Amino acid sequence: MTVLGEQRGFSAMAAEYDSLAERHPIVIWMRQRIRRLVEGQVSPGASILEINAGSGLDAAYFASKGLRVHATDTAPGMLAALADKAAAPDVGGRLTYEALSFDRLSEAQGGPYDLVFSNLGGLNCTDDLAAVAGGLPDVLKPGGSIVWVVMPPVCPWEMAQALRGHVSTAKRRFSKGGTLANVGGEQVRTWYHSPGKLTQVLGPAFRVEALRSFCFFAPPSYFGGFVRRHPSVVRMLTRLDDALGGAWPVNRGGDFYALVARYRPET
Repeated sequence: MTVLGEQRGFSAMAAEYDSLAERHPIVIWMRQRIRRLVEGQVSPGASILEINAGSGLDAAYFASKGLRVHATDTAPGMLAALADKAAAPDVGGRLTYEALSFDRLSEAQGGPYDLVFSNLGGLNCTDDLAAVAGGLPDVLKPGGSIVWVVMPPVCPWEMAQALRGHVSTAKRRFSKGGTLANVGGEQVRTWYHSPGKLTQVLGPAFRVEALRSFCFFAPPSYFGGFVRRHPSVVRMLTRLDDALGGAWPVNRGGDFYALVARYRPET
C-alpha cells in the first residue's frame, strides 16, 4: 500500500466520518467521553496539537470551546475539510491546520503545546510508534499531556466472531505484520498496539495518569445491525463501559482505549 493510496482512502471518507459522528450512537458516545478526557487535562485557553486530525471534528469542537488547536493530517480530502472548519465563525480563528505526518512532529508549527491529541485509531496506521513518540519533546511543554486513543489487539466483540465461524475476523488484530483494512476503497495496513507497548515506547518521561477502554462491552460502531436492532441493550452496555472501562483488565481491551499521560522530562 502506497502513501498516496492511503491518502486517497482517507480523503474519500472525510464526509462519511462527519456523518457518522452526527448520527451513530456509538460514535457519539465515544466522542463525548474522549472529549471529556481531553478537557480534563487542559486549562481555559490552552493549546492542543492534534495529529491525524482527519476532517477536524474534534479540532473544531475544542476551538469552539476557547482552546487553540493546530490540526495536522496528510490526506488532501481531510485537509480540505479542516480548511472549511477553520474558516467557520464559531472557532474564532483558534483553529489552524497543516499538512504533516505524525512521524515528523518536530516540524509542527506553533508549538510547544499543552497537549498532543490523537483520536480513534490514527496511530494504528503505523507500526513505528517510536518515531511518533520521539517527536513529542519538540512539541509538548514540560508538564503537558498526551491523550491518545488507539485500537488494541484484544477486542472481545471481534474475538467472539470465531463462534460464528469468522476465524479471520477473530484473529486479525494479532497479526504481527498488520492487517489490511478497506478505507474508502483503498487497502490500508493497520497495526494494533497494546497499552504496554505504547507505555514502553513513551518511556520514563511520561507518567500514565489514566487508561480506559471503549466498546469492551458495547458493540463497536461497525456492528451497525446489532446497534439498530437492540438500542436498549446497547445503552445498557455503554453504561457498563462507562462504569468499568477504567478498571483492570477491561481498560486494556475493547475496540479502542484512551491513554492519558503527563510529560515529566526531569524524570
